[in-house]
Amino acid sequence: MKDRKAEITVIGAAIIDVLVRPASEEIFEKGSMAMESIRMSVGGDAANEAVVLSGLGKQVQLQTVIGRDRAGEFLKSYFEDKHVQLPDSVFHPEISTGINVVLVDPQGERHFLTDPKGSLRALEREHIAMPLPDSVKIVSFASIFVSPKLGRQELKGLFTEIKAQGKILCADLTKRKNQETLEEMQEVFALVDYLLPNEEEAMLLTDTDSVEAAAEAFFRAGTAHVILKCGGRGCYIRSEEYTGFLPPEQVVESPVDTTGAGDSFVAGFLAGLLEGQSLPDCARLGNRCGARAVQSVGATEWVTEE
Repeated sequence: MKDRKAEITVIGAAIIDVLVRPASEEIFEKGSMAMESIRMSVGGDAANEAVVLSGLGKQVQLQTVIGRDRAGEFLKSYFEDKHVQLPDSVFHPEISTGINVVLVDPQGERHFLTDPKGSLRALEREHIAMPLPDSVKIVSFASIFVSPKLGRQELKGLFTEIKAQGKILCADLTKRKNQETLEEMQEVFALVDYLLPNEEEAMLLTDTDSVEAAAEAFFRAGTAHVILKCGGRGCYIRSEEYTGFLPPEQVVESPVDTTGAGDSFVAGFLAGLLEGQSLPDCARLGNRCGARAVQSVGATEWVTEE
């Protein structure tokens, strides 16, 4: 079946996760332990967002880097099955497709073993196909600071191009890698329409000690809408039209696996945005998707196995 025109482009990492749970430090004492679950899953911030968005009925294009190896062929087949559109430019024979080992502890928290030579951090400006399709309304840059070759100047140039095409620009963060400051990155964040980091990432970059102060710092730097993911407490919004906490509609007392919960929140928020929902309603949908994600093992299984 021919792909329908994409309405959203997601840019970022697509890898394979090997999820192990429940993992603890006992393994280093015993040498061998039986796990409740060991499974392979698709991962990476952009891949997670794209798959959840597709599962929510949206037409998604994913721009990433994938090797022409067995792991890359697995990803290609998976995305075809989930109706996520891949431009031919995502495949690179000189790059090894990234594989992460994700150790999920008994509390559902994650600990990562990563391959620094794989595709996880290989994305460069030249890998991102521009101009974007006319049908695309929203662009989600899945994680600032994940790709070391996309620094301040590269991001500023890319985001300027995206905005020049009249697209709505959304972005997420990971933890800063080189002591970056909000002041240094201000020109980048001023181009972002919707910023969706988690509270820890936001407070670290802004050098603040509260969710409210971190959101205010981004807002004053020029980001039009700041949405901070606060885990089980829901999210905090700072914008002209709405400011305040939005608690979750469902509190998950015992998360199974928090892998990809933030990405599911972002995907839910973006789905609402595509549908023209209000800012609070977009955030409520994000809260619901994040809550569903932590009740399943893996980043996207909650939507792909329904």
